[in-house]
Amino acid sequence: MSGAREERAVTSRVFGYLSSGEAVTEFTLTNPGGMMVKVLDYGGIITEVHVPDRDGHLANVVLGFDALSHYEQHDAYFGAIVGRCAGRIANAAFSLDGVDVHLARNHGRHHLHGGVRGFDRAIWAADIDKTTRQLTLRYRSQDGEEGYPGTLDVQVTYALSDDDELRVDYAATTDSRTVLNPTQHTYFNLSGDLGSKILDHRLRVDADEILELGESCIPTGKRLPVAGSPFDFRHSKPIGQAIDEDDPQLAIGDGYDHYWVLSKVAHSETPAHAATLEDPQSGRRLEVFTTEPGVQIYTGNNLDGTPTGKARQSYQRRTAICLETQHPPDAPNHSAFPSTVLEPGEPFSSTTVFRFQAPSTTR
Repeated sequence: MSGAREERAVTSRVFGYLSSGEAVTEFTLTNPGGMMVKVLDYGGIITEVHVPDRDGHLANVVLGFDALSHYEQHDAYFGAIVGRCAGRIANAAFSLDGVDVHLARNHGRHHLHGGVRGFDRAIWAADIDKTTRQLTLRYRSQDGEEGYPGTLDVQVTYALSDDDELRVDYAATTDSRTVLNPTQHTYFNLSGDLGSKILDHRLRVDADEILELGESCIPTGKRLPVAGSPFDFRHSKPIGQAIDEDDPQLAIGDGYDHYWVLSKVAHSETPAHAATLEDPQSGRRLEVFTTEPGVQIYTGNNLDGTPTGKARQSYQRRTAICLETQHPPDAPNHSAFPSTVLEPGEPFSSTTVFRFQAPSTTR
């Protein structure tokens, strides 16, 4: 890679100013093939990911906003790091060491994605490494923040490889016993037309089971086999094959917002294949590898066209899909689920890799 290219591997600019007056910086990672990832130090938000189609044409494949005020106002977690705990926690409460912990309620009577001001609303300290094309974000979550016990030091590193892989590494330590279950909440539309629906995208998920959902989409604790159900993506098929948009009262009529239990992934240092998403028209393919035990898949069921997104696009229902690698939602309330408890002196680590390809491309 030439010196000139190295100079452009990581750049930054002021993206805007929060209502509090704080400046927010946008960092751009670019690899030699032209793939580009843009990230804010506000919420660790991925604002853009530009990847080639089968003909080598670059396009942005993630939903986002041009105005910082929209990120402040909207609660869809576009591109953000969410935590401390991703997903819902029933009744915004759990017990830890015999003590009842009460969290912020921001989803009816429940807790969602870390609360009112979770990781997605924080300004993260940023360090860049132009040589390795990495951006490392650090944040200290104080004891009692959104109700969580313990002071938590967390960092997230985004690294862009020469072969179009975006690696996301999470690390954290705590000074007292707490819970932690972060994820990355990017909305993907591989077509590059962010106003189009993703129902024709093909999805494969390496999962034999999902978690059964009860009231308010809270897991009941029971696992259900995917065989013979609308949740069976063990072989690639269109996402919209089982979604009936004309009758949202059907079992899957309102779309997917469920947790798939990955069949071959154990929480380890080596990411294993979790899912593959493909857009037949553009030829773009996204493979997801993770050390997490499952993936929450969400098909943009609550998008309603407001506010206006990038390039004045209207983000309606089904215009994107989220692939949120994580431990199960509501894990602190289910002893049978993989534990989200973090102990002092036992550092947390987790890795997810997003590998982009367009197999017919000759670049």
